[in-house]
Amino acid sequence: MPAAFTPTTTSRRQFLALLGISAAAVSCGTATAGGSGSGSGKQVTTLKYQGGVGAVTLPELAADLGYLGNLSLEWVGNTISGPQDIQSAATGQTHFGGAFNGAVVKLAAGNAPVKAVISYYGSDKDTNLGYYVLEDSPLRSARDLIGKKVGMNTLGAHAQALLDIYLGRGGLSRAESDKVEALVVPPVNTEQSLRQKQIEVGVLSGVLRDKAVAAGGIRPLFSDFDLLGAFSGGTYVMTQRFIKENPDTVRTFVTGVGKAIDWSRSTPREEVIARMTEIVKKRGRNEDTSTLQYWRSYGVAAPSGRIEEKEFQLWIDWLAERGEIKKGRLQAADLFTNEFNGSGKG
Repeated sequence: MPAAFTPTTTSRRQFLALLGISAAAVSCGTATAGGSGSGSGKQVTTLKYQGGVGAVTLPELAADLGYLGNLSLEWVGNTISGPQDIQSAATGQTHFGGAFNGAVVKLAAGNAPVKAVISYYGSDKDTNLGYYVLEDSPLRSARDLIGKKVGMNTLGAHAQALLDIYLGRGGLSRAESDKVEALVVPPVNTEQSLRQKQIEVGVLSGVLRDKAVAAGGIRPLFSDFDLLGAFSGGTYVMTQRFIKENPDTVRTFVTGVGKAIDWSRSTPREEVIARMTEIVKKRGRNEDTSTLQYWRSYGVAAPSGRIEEKEFQLWIDWLAERGEIKKGRLQAADLFTNEFNGSGKG
């Protein structure tokens, strides 16, 4: 186990305000990685992106499967959160970034010129975001969370949105919900923080969740799948300028990622895991591949990652209800496009 981590408190309003400021700055900036360069008419064929430690992103899987055609990926580092990843894309540090759809909405509300092009993660019966407590914890309901600490990877994104929905459905007022303390805890430290009682609830997903569950001693309080059923929760975004100047590149990328999603669904789980393990080993970053054995699915709801309007409308309504964006300010259909997805049109 890694060394103990002490979580720190960050205000949700402060975080969302900072995200709004970043979005405004993005809308005024020039995307250095976003254009085709020199006005030559040649489209970008090397896409800069951020990855994750010990994980295989869908674009990485698509590239390894040969689904990206003449495109290549250039890893520039690992992202620390979804909001950070899409801000990097919006400011031109990378060509695409992925985040929770509510974070995409917030960025768009700040006039950032981005558009979602394909879903890349979601929740289903096998893969979901779980809110875990110790097995002997007295916490059983939303009201039990008043005054308690909930550790999650970042504030103002998927994990906090689902917590708000859970508290609201549990009958808590806004004032009562504000007494539930959301803390930033890196995913790799969440299990340990929960077991050492630094937090009362830990938000776990993917291989980290399955590894923690396999170790025993914790139980789920609820999951996003319990609340919303199967849904796609996050999308990859690109700048509108990049999309306009590089339509063939975008089409190849989106269609290739969509094929990778479908491949991961139709291929035996053991084979997918073996492929991912090989990808991580080949890139030579000295990463631990042991957690890949717990992979189950990417959780994307629609075939080939096609985006559905309701997957944005839910979060537009959530942000509007909380006064984070003006009601009627955004239309869900304006935030995404399926135009470049050559798969899953049925």
